[in-house]
Amino acid sequence: MLACRGIQRGAWRPAAVCVRPFATETPTTAQVTPSPPPTSSEVGEPTTRPTPPKKTRASLHTAIILNRSPLLTRTPTPFERAFYAYQARIHRALHNPFPYDFYFKQGSPLETRFNIEERRRERKAFGAPFGTVKLEERDEATELMEMSLRDETDESMPRIHEADVKNDLKNLNRKGQRNLYAVLRTNENGKDVWRLPTGPVQKGELLHVSAIRRLGDECGRNMDTWLVSRNPIGVYYPPKLNVTEPEAKDVVFFYKAHILAGQLQPKQSRYQDFAWLTKGEIRRITDDEYWNGIKDMLSDF
Repeated sequence: MLACRGIQRGAWRPAAVCVRPFATETPTTAQVTPSPPPTSSEVGEPTTRPTPPKKTRASLHTAIILNRSPLLTRTPTPFERAFYAYQARIHRALHNPFPYDFYFKQGSPLETRFNIEERRRERKAFGAPFGTVKLEERDEATELMEMSLRDETDESMPRIHEADVKNDLKNLNRKGQRNLYAVLRTNENGKDVWRLPTGPVQKGELLHVSAIRRLGDECGRNMDTWLVSRNPIGVYYPPKLNVTEPEAKDVVFFYKAHILAGQLQPKQSRYQDFAWLTKGEIRRITDDEYWNGIKDMLSDF
């Protein structure tokens, strides 16, 4: 800092005299009190963090929902039959007449056959005509044609198969209008239970590869099958019976497959029996815990 002193009046002196302070002088500043050193009680030994508990890995399994698709169309309900008949009558009443004289030669057997069948279709759609109908002269050719048509009537096959009558649960032809699923009877915890084909996943194995292998190992090689997707359609967590390791869990991934030909041949060393059942029939033979885990993956029809 420079200190400047004033000049007395009447005497000659320099305009200003600057005095530089000594280097030993320090400017006045706020005193800083150093913090006391930490006591021995505050400086303790380093604390050791507790090690987290070791997590147990889940045991992975894959299961196959082997499906046999319906073979027959469902029988229509009374409402559906009435609706279809009503629509057929409307369509027949509004359609343009068929130009049979253009396609058939007059007096030919094909024309006679067409006229007979057309009259049958009219009576089936709208019923018998009202009042008395004047009978046309019937020639011998028309009568012979009607007799041949009566002999050619096609009889449809019964919709109930012999396996339904005998209650053969292993026959793939039973319940032709419904979806069937392959279930296997095995021994689990000392009792017989019905389960879908299930098995563990090997180390380093992909889930869909395990599902394909499971299909051949558990269900046999004597059938043609098709795995729908590489992605599972559902997951199930079976209850854990081992009390010593409550955190160890089993996870079952379900894959859907269709059988195209052949028959199921389960592994005799593990399974005692098999059956092709509908969703309602599976409900009656499985326990509640297992049923609640798989019921949404099965079709109601």
